[in-house]
Amino acid sequence: MEKNGLKKYTDFLVKETETLLNIDSPTGYTENAAAWVKNEFEKLGFETKLTNKGGVLVSFGGDGENGLLLEAHLDTLGGMVAEIKGNGRLRLTNLGGMNPNNAETENVRVVTKFSGVYEGTFQLCNASIHVNGEYNNIKRDWDTCEVVLDEDAKNKEDTEKLGVAVGDIVCFEPNVRITKSGYIKSRFLDDKLSVGILLGLAKYIRDESIVPKRALYAHITVYEEVGHGGSGSVPAGCTEAISVDMGCVGEGLQCTEKQVSICAKDSHGPYSYSMVKRLIEAAKACGADYAVDIYPHYGSDVEATLRAGNDLQHGLIGAGVYASHGYERSHRDGAENTLRLLIAFAL
Repeated sequence: MEKNGLKKYTDFLVKETETLLNIDSPTGYTENAAAWVKNEFEKLGFETKLTNKGGVLVSFGGDGENGLLLEAHLDTLGGMVAEIKGNGRLRLTNLGGMNPNNAETENVRVVTKFSGVYEGTFQLCNASIHVNGEYNNIKRDWDTCEVVLDEDAKNKEDTEKLGVAVGDIVCFEPNVRITKSGYIKSRFLDDKLSVGILLGLAKYIRDESIVPKRALYAHITVYEEVGHGGSGSVPAGCTEAISVDMGCVGEGLQCTEKQVSICAKDSHGPYSYSMVKRLIEAAKACGADYAVDIYPHYGSDVEATLRAGNDLQHGLIGAGVYASHGYERSHRDGAENTLRLLIAFAL
């Protein structure tokens, strides 16, 4: 594949990613995003089905033994209402690894169970610097921060009358921005960028009329951020699985946002040595710009797949993402290199 041969597919996957990023999908509230993803794969001509858990299984064709499963997740970090406070504001509990330190001042949407969606802002309690002399010294956590609703709600009763209740989902604004220089900035690139990449792979298979050399599937999971997204729904005959998730960028690591990362080991242990080796060989053969790294604080869908008892070789790749679980940044080159590696390895 020539260097510019994937440009139209990269353009496509970036656009798909942008759309998906703007569909709220914190863990436990993924139905709308899953329906959109399912429809996009079907528009490209592929057979899909929803799992009972709410994920999307896609068949790319191919047959025979030794099937390959690609896993990416569309669920994101978020919050849930834990308490309606006496002042009408909301104390939250986190969904996944949402961190109050980088969520402060973010706009949110409170999705109630029966009375619609309300906007608000996640703020430090007593957030006015001109009033709070201890503003700089307060530790930001789920007890010292709150959601201030953009409604006339001065006390608990006012908020309850709106229909807001404990257990309602709180979605944080992603703030998607794609720069002229090709950087992709947003909350929740982990892992919606990889879902976009798999949609780019689907378009490539469709446009090039490719029949995969073995049975090839994708599972777009919905509970990765709480550890069990990939624990079920492995198609029969699969002997290998790859998580297509974010590649880590940070101090002590080699990967940049413009590369595809191949993970050798994370906090749960090593990935299959033979799989890592073959991924490196494929990256070299196809000219994908890659890095091999060890992630110190990380777990993936494919590890949940193995913990559930599946007998598989497993690997992990992904476009480099900086500022993970915060306001994340990647680059279209990293997405393209990931797509290039997937084409070389899977097709």
